[in-house]
Amino acid sequence: MQVFVRDNNVDQALRALKKKMQREGIFREMKARKAYEKPSERKVREKADAVRRARKLARKQAIREGLIAAPKRPARDTRGPARGARAGAPSAPGPSSAQ
Repeated sequence: MQVFVRDNNVDQALRALKKKMQREGIFREMKARKAYEKPSERKVREKADAVRRARKLARKQAIREGLIAAPKRPARDTRGPARGARAGAPSAPGPSSAQ
């Protein structure tokens, strides 16, 4: 796994690395390997995971078929600057309808 540090911004690179590791499931695997898991506990966990996956699949199928409503997406926060905009940089003036 590789993350590039741009403009000596280590904090941003560290956030990107953590996000990649989270997506890959490395933190989950590290936690699982930290201590021995008894076979009986493993079976219980795997069964619970299978039930969770089956419920998720059934919920998605019901949404696709229109049996239940899809969950509402949260509204995006529009207060801050646009993504990619630099802090302190003046924004381009838009078309004005006041004149």
